[in-house]
Amino acid sequence: MELNDWRRKISRNPSMTKTWTKGFQNKINQRIPARVHETVASAVRNMIVTTLSGSQYVTKTEPLTEGTLKEREDEVDEAIKFYKRTASVEGAGTGAGGIFLGMSDFPLLLGIKMRFLFTAAHLYGFDPVRVEERLFLLQVFQMAFTGVKNKQETLARIDDWDGFVASFSGELTAEEAIDWVTFQLEYRDYIDVPKTLQLIPGFGAFVGATVNYHFLDLLGEAAKNCYRIRWFSDAKAEG
Repeated sequence: MELNDWRRKISRNPSMTKTWTKGFQNKINQRIPARVHETVASAVRNMIVTTLSGSQYVTKTEPLTEGTLKEREDEVDEAIKFYKRTASVEGAGTGAGGIFLGMSDFPLLLGIKMRFLFTAAHLYGFDPVRVEERLFLLQVFQMAFTGVKNKQETLARIDDWDGFVASFSGELTAEEAIDWVTFQLEYRDYIDVPKTLQLIPGFGAFVGATVNYHFLDLLGEAAKNCYRIRWFSDAKAEG
């Protein structure tokens, strides 16, 4: 029921309010210093490269092979709580330091988000050492931090994930599977306005703590529902 409710929310067309908000956000983005945009773009590129080819986020534990969906999601909920607190503390600390320390929050928060996603993959029984599973994590990330149109396109890929992976005739590569430019711009536009407020000394500490907590909440919701799709699809395939 939760998955179906989430699907309906994703499938709705943007409201007039959201359309107006997007236009307003674009105007705000034009006033944000280019250095901030460049920091976000660089952080996202590094995160994608690290996710796909690095070992920074890989844990030594093996993916869970036993347990019901409910039992696994109880552990996922605990992981969400932990990473929300971690992100909140990190956001408050960097937000208190003004623009230079606040800009360091972008790559730090990305690292926290990706560590959570690797943890979630293990808890649902998927091995993120495999390149297709790492690409799936990036789809989950994009699902959480993108506009409605891209959410719908990402959901379509996740609904037919095995077919999407099988559609590549040769070795699955990030260059073919990910629209890097769209990925980067969607994420930047999604977070720019609230995260820029974090650069204000003093006030930024409150913003950083609150916004980071909220972003991990969104990522947790996206991860649970995307992996539910995989779980039910695998269960159906097994008969």
